Amino acid sequence: MSSLKDSPSDIRARIDEVRRFLSIALSIANAHTVEFYTHDVWNRLMAVTPEEVLSAITSQSSHKRAPKRNTDETPKTIFGFCEGTHRLVDIHTLLEAAKAHSIPGLGVCMSREQLMQSLRKKAHVSPHAEQDAEMEASEFMNSKKSHEVQSMSEVVSCLAQGCRVKQVIDVGSGKGYLCSFLSLRYGLQVYGIDSSSTNTHGAQERNRKLKRFSKAYQTHLRNPPQQALQGSGAPAAAASDEKPVSDGDKTEDVFSRAAESGRLGADKCAPEVVKEENAACLREEDEEDASASPSESTALSIEVGLIADSETDPNALEYQETADPFLSALPLEVMEAIAGSTPLRASPGGLSAEERERRKRENLARKACHNGTGPSAGPGSAALYSPLTSYVTAETELRDLIDELQDAVMVGLHTCGDLAPSTLRMFVAKRELASVCSVGCCYHLLTEEFDPAAPPPGGVFGFPMSAYLREQSWFCGRNARMSACLALERVTVGKGIQMESLFFRAVLHVILRDHYNSFKSERRVGNVYSKSKSFVDYVRKALGRLELDHSKLSDGFIQDYHNSYTPRMAEMQAFNMLKVILAPCIEGVVLLDRLCFLKEQEDITFSALVQLFDPLLSPRCYAVVGVKTPGIVD
Repeated sequence: MSSLKDSPSDIRARIDEVRRFLSIALSIANAHTVEFYTHDVWNRLMAVTPEEVLSAITSQSSHKRAPKRNTDETPKTIFGFCEGTHRLVDIHTLLEAAKAHSIPGLGVCMSREQLMQSLRKKAHVSPHAEQDAEMEASEFMNSKKSHEVQSMSEVVSCLAQGCRVKQVIDVGSGKGYLCSFLSLRYGLQVYGIDSSSTNTHGAQERNRKLKRFSKAYQTHLRNPPQQALQGSGAPAAAASDEKPVSDGDKTEDVFSRAAESGRLGADKCAPEVVKEENAACLREEDEEDASASPSESTALSIEVGLIADSETDPNALEYQETADPFLSALPLEVMEAIAGSTPLRASPGGLSAEERERRKRENLARKACHNGTGPSAGPGSAALYSPLTSYVTAETELRDLIDELQDAVMVGLHTCGDLAPSTLRMFVAKRELASVCSVGCCYHLLTEEFDPAAPPPGGVFGFPMSAYLREQSWFCGRNARMSACLALERVTVGKGIQMESLFFRAVLHVILRDHYNSFKSERRVGNVYSKSKSFVDYVRKALGRLELDHSKLSDGFIQDYHNSYTPRMAEMQAFNMLKVILAPCIEGVVLLDRLCFLKEQEDITFSALVQLFDPLLSPRCYAVVGVKTPGIVD
């Protein structure tokens, strides 16, 4: 468990530990799954068998360690890798090191309950706001969204009370679930800033529905069901979130059933981990990841790391609410009327001065249409939630967007890619921002300053943020950051990796190498696997997508490739399980870098990593919290 007083030197020491481990282990995370067979990845990086890897993961979960090899015959190793060949020779040592170098293993993360207790103690935060929120959000949202919104909104409310502010700015607000809950249940004046015109149009449709449900919900507010207020039938997810999180408990059984999950994935499709935490991680529900356009999400979800061979994923819509019942139940005055359509997303550099001025006038005109706006308004008051359309960066001047801006808390729930570090930079730079609570996602969309494989254009980069890591020119690599999007906790409870799709794509790459000169083409195979009846059908569809002549290959010839590589499918299965095991360590170095960045700032009195969510419900569960106001946290 983290101390509330982790010093900058403490965080730098933890970063050094993870960095030393990853300098050895990143060779696995950065291996490209598509090139698994063409680059002979297993034999190049592994000196153990696939069976040994899967067995070791199983024994790790049951706390049984297999007998070590004769030390006289074992070469000198670092974290299980041979110093001479850099191949993995001791899987058990690697698994133990991975657990020790995850965020829970490092002991740098606070529990949500620990933070809340400190806020209530030092800032004299009133508990009434949390009690008001006892009405079950599961009536309006699915369990995942309900869990996230209730857990985060309670923390944000306490931060606002502690800092004595009434305004909240939600960056990348998407469809506005968090904004609406904060304004309705906690009486906070919330500005939701989102760059997507699609989300703005969705807000307009939800606003139309509000008119139908307003009276019914106002009646519900005046006469709340006693059983709901007393907590009967409370969602299991929310209840579990109230328990203090112990770092030791979190890692105790983290490998449980992981090997079995991988085996299941080889026999039948279980797409939740790969599609949900990679392809769908590009959007982690589109209302959360509004910083990435649909076209970006599509283009970046193909053929990288453990991404499934899919451009579009029906399962990515799993958590979306088609009728938006939560927002439909809000009183009409809470939501601002949305006037007309809004321009498509554009970067600040792509907007003319006239266009920026026009957007500002539109936002101000919408706000001018409402009465009762002000920091002292209570729940149900007018214009407590103001959705604004703008592309924001660390350089964005908030007063250009919010005319009546006062001191505020800045929040971001699953802000995508560079938007999460931009949120932290904005918090540091803007005097009016008293606190920040940022939960990021989509690490593969981060720009890395020192990645030699893909040097981005000049400007401000998403990683690293801290002066400490920048001085060392540290980088992870895109495939490693892609691996960080995997969800170890979900794999351990049986949601295995979709192995067959990955296997098909890797064998297809062998065929492209052997028979076509364009196997390194920039073209994408796309969503072919889900539409294919067999491997032969898959290859023919993929070659057609790549505009290659498939008639020169007979069905039998194509099937021979499948039959030839099927005995090696276990290699890919075991290798991908190792990527999953390393995911928390890569996520850890990204989050520790963000925390270190805040620790380096002189005017920030408190900063910490806080586990807000149950990782089984919401794998991107860690928030970076910062406070400028002195004395509200121990």
